[in-house]
Amino acid sequence: MKGRLVWDAVGEKTYETGVRNAVLYPIDNTGAYPEGYAWNGITAVTESPTGAEATPLYADDIKYLNLRAAEEFGATIEAYTYPDEFEECDGSKSDLAVGVSIGQQDRKTFGLAYRTTIGDDVQGNSKGYKIHLIYGCSAAPSEKGYQTINDSPEAITFSWEVATTPVPVTGAKPTATLIIDSTKIDSAKLASLETILYGDGDSETGTAPRLPLPDEIIALVNAA
Repeated sequence: MKGRLVWDAVGEKTYETGVRNAVLYPIDNTGAYPEGYAWNGITAVTESPTGAEATPLYADDIKYLNLRAAEEFGATIEAYTYPDEFEECDGSKSDLAVGVSIGQQDRKTFGLAYRTTIGDDVQGNSKGYKIHLIYGCSAAPSEKGYQTINDSPEAITFSWEVATTPVPVTGAKPTATLIIDSTKIDSAKLASLETILYGDGDSETGTAPRLPLPDEIIALVNAA
């Protein structure tokens, strides 16, 4: 870009807001995420990367360089409710008797998708959106506070701390996160990806939603 820089030009005051269209994808025995379930009631997803601390090295009486530790991705999910399929991911088992669940069981790994809104000073919240994908999630036990109903009722809010295990990416380091920007990706390819993520058609003959791995998504976006 040549010429003098311009700040706050019309149409360039962008922002990101909201969280919606969350989908839970439990993992199977092959490491794939073959089926998705709508997650209603999510109020917040807080992404919390950790690691990447600098370790300084010294030589010749000066600071020689910084070595960076590996970075890890974590998140906090907050919601008013969760799909039944999340119970296994939260350490519950409910297949022993109908209507009965037990806790302190193995926690199943899962994937998560959710959408945030992109806005600007011209189009408002209609500019576009980002689809966030998280792989290899493991939810830690969470506190649940139950209170009596009173004259100032509040719905119980559930919260889970999530750690992740990265998945392979050809040509790059393994990752636990991938973001798709609707303002930059080809609209036809975005539609194809959303069909994979959210499913298509009716419940009898339609395509089941699933979470594709990064290599599949990158191949779809790069296809002619």
